[in-house]
Amino acid sequence: MTGRFVNEILSFIVFTLLDILDFLLCYVYKILDYLIEAKWEPCYCSSAKEAITSSGKILVSEHGESKILHLSSTKLELEEISDTLYNRPSLVSEVSKSTVEGNSMIQSREKINKRGGTIRSTFTINSTIVEMLQGRIQKLPIPRWSDCDCKNCTGWTSCKESLFIKADGAKENVQEDVLFIHGFISSSAFWTETLYPNFSKTTKSKYRLLAVDLLGFGKSPKPNDSFYTLREHLEMIEKSVLEAHEVKSFHIVAHSMGCILALALAVNHPASVKSLTLLAPPYFPAPKGEPPAQYMMRRVAPRRVWPLITFGASIGCWYEHIGRTISLVLCKNHRLWEFLTKLCTRNRCLQAS
Repeated sequence: MTGRFVNEILSFIVFTLLDILDFLLCYVYKILDYLIEAKWEPCYCSSAKEAITSSGKILVSEHGESKILHLSSTKLELEEISDTLYNRPSLVSEVSKSTVEGNSMIQSREKINKRGGTIRSTFTINSTIVEMLQGRIQKLPIPRWSDCDCKNCTGWTSCKESLFIKADGAKENVQEDVLFIHGFISSSAFWTETLYPNFSKTTKSKYRLLAVDLLGFGKSPKPNDSFYTLREHLEMIEKSVLEAHEVKSFHIVAHSMGCILALALAVNHPASVKSLTLLAPPYFPAPKGEPPAQYMMRRVAPRRVWPLITFGASIGCWYEHIGRTISLVLCKNHRLWEFLTKLCTRNRCLQAS
């Protein structure tokens, strides 16, 4: 009980300071983006329904609050997004938004009462979308100032043709197809380095094994104009696996985040999926009245300093700008870290890899 109490107190202090730091970094990056690239990209600090444009609100859905307009360099789409992106728990953001949201709600209710109408769910779109519709937007330079410009990091940013597939097993007279979908922060190697070597010859003579690198992972494309939504992932799997390999019926084996894609794929192709194996699915039954996405994220990343893996998950999930800073230091300068590692280990680590 003493340890739990200390953890609670330290967590409150640490994450309050991180809330303040992330709030300040938001404005720091806006200034840097504007100075270096003459514009700044919208972040998730603002509410999806916050009125950013001067032209007023645009109605895109009358039921629920699950849809928002999405912008890419080539298209404008209506997508399903998780409310965790715009509702991350932050003491600073909650305090700063409470007054504005309270005033706007009062004004909205007064207008509705005067009209005698009913309340409808409305959404606003970012000024960037308005600029695109007006034909004034230009594509961002690739790479951006905070990105690494080496070939390894930018090799797939503009390519969106097909996912990387590691195929094994039967090549002729295929009796069954098995699709392997990895989880978050992983790749097809999760399967190819563990399961593939241990399948028997009999199994490989009957089954065609297809392990996929999801969009943005491993050797698959990492298009800069993608929002990496559920729909985009499914479309790429259908195009790269089902169509390219002429898969008519198949088994699915998925892990963690891949379980969500597996379920969606099964819904889209109910007559084709012969079996569904889900390993460690991110399933957290939410209590009645609790927002499911928020409840799940509090379970996965409960904003605690201990254990360390929980602290790391909380940093990654709730702090967009702190995460960008970490990526800026580590990823943009990865060649420096590789050189120092090579120097300190006398190339032993790099040779082993």
